[in-house]
Amino acid sequence: MHIENSSNAKVIVVTAFYKFVHLPDYRDLRSPLLETCRKNCIKGTVLLAEEGINGTIAGTRVDMDNVLRYLRQDARLADLEHKESFIDTMPFYRMKVKLKKEIVTMGVPAVDPKRRVGVRVDPRQWNALISDPEVLVIDTRNQYEYDIGTFRNAVSPRTSSFREFPAFVRDQLDPEKHAKIAMFCTGGIRCEKATSYLKGQGYAEVYHLRGGILKYLEEVRPEENLWQGECFVFDGRVAVDQKLERGSHEMCYACRMPLSPEDRNSTAYATGISCPHCHATLTEEKRARLQERQHQVELARLRNEQHIGVPIVEKKNRANL
Repeated sequence: MHIENSSNAKVIVVTAFYKFVHLPDYRDLRSPLLETCRKNCIKGTVLLAEEGINGTIAGTRVDMDNVLRYLRQDARLADLEHKESFIDTMPFYRMKVKLKKEIVTMGVPAVDPKRRVGVRVDPRQWNALISDPEVLVIDTRNQYEYDIGTFRNAVSPRTSSFREFPAFVRDQLDPEKHAKIAMFCTGGIRCEKATSYLKGQGYAEVYHLRGGILKYLEEVRPEENLWQGECFVFDGRVAVDQKLERGSHEMCYACRMPLSPEDRNSTAYATGISCPHCHATLTEEKRARLQERQHQVELARLRNEQHIGVPIVEKKNRANL
C-alpha cells in the first residue's frame, strides 16, 4: 500500500466494501447496522440483499474501525475486504442502509457469484494480465465513467446502466472468438458479477480485478500502474486521481455528468444550471428551477451556511457502487 496519510486522525476515511454472501436475514441486519453507523458518526450508503452487502461510507479513523469491526463480528462477514482513500471533508450528507433485491443490479436472477465466478486477480498481477495481447480487457462501468479514465487498451461496453451489460455480451462477444477476458470496475463488485454472468454463458477463461480500480490505485504506485485519467467515485469528490486524491472533475447538478475543466470552460456551462451535456436539452421550466436553486445556494454561501438540497451522489444509481 502506497498511501501514507491514513494515520492522520483529522482525515476522513472513505471506505468501499462488498461481499457476495448468503444473507437470508438481511432485513433484520438493517436497523442495528444503521444505529451503529449513526452512533459512530459514519455517513454514506450501505445496500443489503439476500445476495450480500455493498457500501461506501466515510468517517474518522476511529469511527470507521469501529464500524468495520462491528460488521466483521458477523461470521459471514469476518473476511470482508475493503478499500480506503482519504479526504479532508465529509463527502456524504447522511447515513442510509437500504434493502435491495440485488447489491449490484444486473437484473438476471440466475447470476450467482457465490456459486460461480471468474478468477480474481491481485492488483500487482493485473498489469501482466492486461498486457497480454490475447486478453480482451473490458471496463464494466458506464460510459461516463469510462470517458474520464480507464486502463490502457480497455474496451467500453458503452452502457448507461449495468443492466445493459448482458445485451453487450450477447451482441458484441463470442466465447469462440474471445478466449480470454479480463474485466474491472470501481470497487470490484460489478466486474465480479459480470464474470459470473460470462461463465454462465460459456466463457471459460474469465478474470476480474480484485478490489477494483480503487484497490489497484491503493496498492500500485502511479509510476508503475497502467491507469490513465481519473476514476469516478460515488461521493462528493466526483473523481480521484492515481494517488486517490480528489481529482479535477466536478458534477453537473442538472444532468449529473462529471465535468472536466474543459467542460467548465464551455459557454454551455453555468454553475448549478447546465453543462455541455445538457444545455441544449433543458426545458425552460427546468432551467428556471435550477436558476432559483443556484440563487438559494449563493444566498446560503453569503450567510456562511450549507445548502444541502438533494445531494448529487444520492441521486446516482447506487447499484454502481
